[in-house]
Amino acid sequence: MSQIEVEILIGGRSFEVACQEGEEQYLQAAARMLDTEAQVLVGQIGRMPEARMLLMSGLMLADKTAGLEDRLRETEDRLREAEERIATMGAELRALRDAPPPEAERVEVPVIPRSLTEAMAELAARAEALAEAVEEKATS
Repeated sequence: MSQIEVEILIGGRSFEVACQEGEEQYLQAAARMLDTEAQVLVGQIGRMPEARMLLMSGLMLADKTAGLEDRLRETEDRLREAEERIATMGAELRALRDAPPPEAERVEVPVIPRSLTEAMAELAARAEALAEAVEEKATS
């Protein structure tokens, strides 16, 4: 592959940079990131020597990158922990599936004896008869 010259703008200044053919968009994207940091510096401090502007912009960008890398490591740690929990739960699930089913358990349900049911029905009928008799005497 051949190299080509690309003009980039950083902090309002133009630079000629060489890159491999086909990689211009990557160079431009990187230059835009550096320019964003340089514009912040120029806005806060004003004009400054080119080397200082590039150094400070690079350091600011490196600081952001380090922060992102820290968050990435934390995310990777959480992902690893989640994968370990999933593996543990998967092993538990397989163990439960492979375990023999529990033995059937006998459950006894109490049954009301027929004689008690009949006695309760008889008492209910007597109570109704008494209620009717009381109502008749009350209305007469």
